Amino acid sequence: MPREWDARTYDSLPLPHLGWGRRTLERLPLRGDERVLDAGCGTGRDTEGLLALLPAGQVVALDGSVRMLDQLRERLAGRLDRVEVVHADLTEPLPFDGEVDAVFSVAAFHWIEDHTALFGSLAGRMRPGARLVTECGGAGNIAAVNTAVAEVLGRTDDAWEFAGVEDTRSRLAGAGFTGIEVRLRPDPARFEPGEQIEAFLATVVLGAYLDEMADQDREPFVRAVAGRLAEPVVDYVRLEISATR
Repeated sequence: MPREWDARTYDSLPLPHLGWGRRTLERLPLRGDERVLDAGCGTGRDTEGLLALLPAGQVVALDGSVRMLDQLRERLAGRLDRVEVVHADLTEPLPFDGEVDAVFSVAAFHWIEDHTALFGSLAGRMRPGARLVTECGGAGNIAAVNTAVAEVLGRTDDAWEFAGVEDTRSRLAGAGFTGIEVRLRPDPARFEPGEQIEAFLATVVLGAYLDEMADQDREPFVRAVAGRLAEPVVDYVRLEISATR
């Protein structure tokens, strides 16, 4: 299963994910009565926006983190009659009944190493003609942060799949998708130096490293990585996908 998260801290940060979510929702055509899978829904920030566009519809909110889903339930309390909350791995057969009319996802797919299995799993729950509209980290994402990590640790871990355009097109086509549109969008995020950039790095970017460290080593590591960045910027590159099942 995917890693667990500090969901409350995540939800309190000034996340660039908010802009990514708005952009992705704008690319998703909806009538308002569909059943939509929010794949890697996290704490429900984007699920909330999705629900607003589906006054007569439903959302399947799926994530691999129990803590994220607990935070989602708090956020959407009173509206859960239109939300099916599912704890699952997106590379496995998805454990909910029926098909969905669309799949929406923000900042999730780069945490999944096997995109071939991911797209196959999604396709298996999408009705013919259903739309896939997503974004995640793509080729070149957080390159400067990874360089700083390598300077501190002497290595980097391959914790993500930052896919390129052609690999993604091929994987989508192999899973049966058509009308495939894929592009990379540089989108750096700037933070205040010191506490803000360090909290963001610790909670969002460096978690896979911190999971393996003793408690006393975590703060010095995050501070050292932040100190090696030329400026308090996370150099995001987003992979934007639109396709039809």
